[in-house]
Amino acid sequence: VQLQASGGGLVQAGGSLSLSCAASGNIFSIDDMGWYRQAPGKQRDVVASITRGGSASYADSVKGRFTISRDNAKNTVYLQMNGLNSEDTGVYYCYAAILPRWPITTETKEYWGQGTQVTVSS
Repeated sequence: VQLQASGGGLVQAGGSLSLSCAASGNIFSIDDMGWYRQAPGKQRDVVASITRGGSASYADSVKGRFTISRDNAKNTVYLQMNGLNSEDTGVYYCYAAILPRWPITTETKEYWGQGTQVTVSS
């Protein structure tokens, strides 16, 4: 299984960026998907997550500014980020809880993308 994230970059404060993360490989289905971020010198914290059914949750710091969505047919999760500020700077990692096609199991395994840098200049 591979998770390929894309869409990071440099943006001015107040601007917008869109991230995407596509999962591929030995996948039967995907439960939760989401995004974490790690600012310089800080721990990795959750930004947003979304269930297979589309129920989303957000960190308080991004509520009203970020929107998470997913396309189950494409095994892809998205993060639309608006109203960016310097505190949003960091490496953004996507994750997915994946049920494999083989071996047959009822337990999902969590996979992570490689991380994409988001830098917000003030």
